[in-house]
Amino acid sequence: MVRVRFAPSPTGNLHIGGGRTALFNWLYARAKEGKFILRIEDTDQLRSKPEFVDEILNSLEWLGFNWDEIYYQSKRFDIYNKYAEKLLQEGKAYREKAPDKDGEAIIFKVPQKKIKMQDLIRKEIEFDTSLIKDQVLIKSDKTPTYNFACVVDDAQMNITHVIRGDDHISNTPKQMLLYEALGFPLPKFAHLPLIMGIDGGRLSKRTGATAISDYRKLGYLAGALDNYLLLLSWAPGDNRELIDINEAIKLFDITQVNKTSATFDLKKLGWINNQYLKNVDSEKLTDLIVPQLVEKNYIQKDNFDRNYLVSLVKLFQPRLSVVNDFVDWADFLFLEEPKIDPIAAEKHLTKDLSSEFKQFTEKLLALKVFDIASIEECFRSLVSDLGIEAKTLVHPVRVALTGKTIGPGLFEVIFYLGSVRTCKRLERFIK
Repeated sequence: MVRVRFAPSPTGNLHIGGGRTALFNWLYARAKEGKFILRIEDTDQLRSKPEFVDEILNSLEWLGFNWDEIYYQSKRFDIYNKYAEKLLQEGKAYREKAPDKDGEAIIFKVPQKKIKMQDLIRKEIEFDTSLIKDQVLIKSDKTPTYNFACVVDDAQMNITHVIRGDDHISNTPKQMLLYEALGFPLPKFAHLPLIMGIDGGRLSKRTGATAISDYRKLGYLAGALDNYLLLLSWAPGDNRELIDINEAIKLFDITQVNKTSATFDLKKLGWINNQYLKNVDSEKLTDLIVPQLVEKNYIQKDNFDRNYLVSLVKLFQPRLSVVNDFVDWADFLFLEEPKIDPIAAEKHLTKDLSSEFKQFTEKLLALKVFDIASIEECFRSLVSDLGIEAKTLVHPVRVALTGKTIGPGLFEVIFYLGSVRTCKRLERFIK
């Protein structure tokens, strides 16, 4: 049975690179009807924090990467010491007192030879171990080193495939030597290419190296982020860019992962998120938006017109790039008076339109049926009577009502504002 593992260190949050590694491991396990193992590598007792563990677990759950087994390295020190002692007894390791420290370290004697690895993505890679110095197994403070704990755990957990970032390639020969020395079967390795920023450099906070939990807070949907992570070094074929991870299970093969670096593009992620937001159930989207509106004091938690809010969500839904856009774009529907963008005001509200605004309010208040069609007919009859182009009045009215130059259709805006609020806002600009 295929058994893969994702092994984050809780010295920080789960970021994009780790998220993709987790996804490809999870996908491969599910594609092969195997097991996805989660191993928390918390041997660094000074830097490992419980809050980082919580963030990692919560982020993986949010992304949908359910694990079959979970282990914590901090609870396995006895196992690492047992295998270190075995290597000592076999003469494959030795003790050495660390300078200026109490206690002794256990160090592995690196044999000098050339070894080859068949990487599932990069094909054959050859290493010369004469370039590798003897490796510490157990530090003087009795904690295991990364490479040693990793090998012992992968063997004990029967890991068949090690899928990880190519920044670990330099660790691979060291680990292969330890597998051999301990008599453990060697797993198959697959090293994923780096994710680069749009500027061609290493991924940074400026180019997208943000925690998965931050993307969640910013209003990205889990399915959209999964979809985008999938496209970083893998493609479903037929020039497809939108694919659900559960469908991808049927298509995914680790050997088809591209070995060249992937580029993280926030604009592309925004486009994919927009496609998902267009199709998400409006009721579910409303549930995501409500806490933000409550936080802004735009609505009261248990006292608001849900049907009206769902209608507003549907109005903005096709335009949203992230969930949080709604609160920014629709604020004028919740505020007593909209915040007028100074640039928009300078462009569209410097001319005195008192007469036009006054006539429009009078026509609106005279409507017997206040619906979108009637509002549009009312507006078009006014501009026809005035002998002006519709755009001459559309933009000033929009800015007066919303404070913005873009948004949903003007007649929809007026309908959801209602005649009273619409007229009150226009009256502010009537001299």
